[in-house]
Amino acid sequence: MRKALLAVVLSTAATLAGCAQTAQDNNTDVYRRSGNTINVTDRNDLYNENGVPNGDDTRMNNFGYVRHQKSPVSGDANLYNDMPTFNRERAADLISKLCTQLPNVNDVATLVTDEEVLVVYDTDAKNRHQTADQVKKTALSVVPRYYHVYVADDPRLMKDIERFGRLDSNSRNIDQIIDTTIQRMLKYPQGRKLSDGENENGEMINEMNDRLDRDFHDERPTPAKISR
Repeated sequence: MRKALLAVVLSTAATLAGCAQTAQDNNTDVYRRSGNTINVTDRNDLYNENGVPNGDDTRMNNFGYVRHQKSPVSGDANLYNDMPTFNRERAADLISKLCTQLPNVNDVATLVTDEEVLVVYDTDAKNRHQTADQVKKTALSVVPRYYHVYVADDPRLMKDIERFGRLDSNSRNIDQIIDTTIQRMLKYPQGRKLSDGENENGEMINEMNDRLDRDFHDERPTPAKISR
């Protein structure tokens, strides 16, 4: 009888140990990105071309929730080696794709720099101001909020922004070169002001990002008075 009881105890202990190891393995899967991440399933690059599945839900219609905690050890910083990065090429691709889904927008070229988005498109819309507003807000929905967006409904300008595609933030005189193109784009409808504190392009009043930033105090072309 005593031997039988001992066998049952040993069998139960082995089963519990196996369950604990399984739970630990599952927990390792949950926490594999960071030891301080709670309730995280599989995460992907922000602009993953294959979609952004959350766990096993391939329909991409569920919410996303992430919680991070600081390390309880003083001076111990969390190491995030797999932080998602902002890919400008993919952002430009996504903006162009989304804008072609807008009514009366047929062709879209997008340039994403380190702080600006330039969108040139072809449209047969009668209300150019409304279409410009839709294109601009579509671009703003993709990039970080500090970006400024400039639009132009003139396909002839596509070559102007296309030539910037192989440049980068360190290219010589890049700010001045792009600013010249932006000044040309401002002659076209830019849509509505984003807010009382921002103009049509997302520039804030008295913004001091760099000497090229325009704000409400600059003289700007009036799109409504300019015809194509």
